[in-house]
Amino acid sequence: MLDVEFAQCSHPGRVREHNEDYLGSVVPATPDEARRHGWLFVLADGVGGQDRGEVASRVAVESIAAGFRGAPPGEPLPGLLTQLIQAANAQVLDAGLAAAPGGVNMATTVVACALRFDRAVWCHAGDSRCYLIRRGHVSVLTRDHTVANEQLRLGILSTREASAADTRHLLTRSLGNSLFVQVETGGCQVLPGDVFVLCSDGLHNAVDVKDLGRILARNCNLEVAVRDLAALANANDGSDNISIQAIRVRGVERVGMYRGRPYKLR
Repeated sequence: MLDVEFAQCSHPGRVREHNEDYLGSVVPATPDEARRHGWLFVLADGVGGQDRGEVASRVAVESIAAGFRGAPPGEPLPGLLTQLIQAANAQVLDAGLAAAPGGVNMATTVVACALRFDRAVWCHAGDSRCYLIRRGHVSVLTRDHTVANEQLRLGILSTREASAADTRHLLTRSLGNSLFVQVETGGCQVLPGDVFVLCSDGLHNAVDVKDLGRILARNCNLEVAVRDLAALANANDGSDNISIQAIRVRGVERVGMYRGRPYKLR
């Protein structure tokens, strides 16, 4: 069966008084549950400057985790994660409307990664990221949904201009702002030794990709690695909340599909 270990860490940083990030996971209790549902990891970053960002992030994560637990066995992961994030968006929107007379504005980013058999699927909205570290090489699997990054993609800004633009923190997508949120989904085959990293912008804005790969490669203990990464983000910046989940794949179960049903490959 798929064999996974993980560690996570969340820190308010050196400037902010409270933490608006929220982390969650769904860990299968049995091998059969791992095959039927798989593993889920989800991270949300409440939008700063709006009311109750910590509420928005918690509602989003708890909604996605609950939906994953209750999903039909074997539900295809790409469609499932998309549906769960849309449902979480509605939950955050409803929570904002119910928070006070006339409602309040609350929003959050979200990134989720699910693993089953020998596949990983990720889905996100906002600028929280998912990385893959494979054989020492670090790949960014997600695309930041910010004004500066959209302008970079369209060729309006250069890479240097986008990295320094005031709009690099201005989100173009997040949960809780409208009835529908456009999400992006991707997937890949999983290999033993792969490490997936979910993080908020408080980490990836402060820690270089090379340092991310170096610290995770240096530490076989994931608990130590995530604490070291949070400490480095605080040392380099610390102006934002810092959250990270690191998931290491120790073994996979190779499967094929026939008429929608998995079968084990030898």
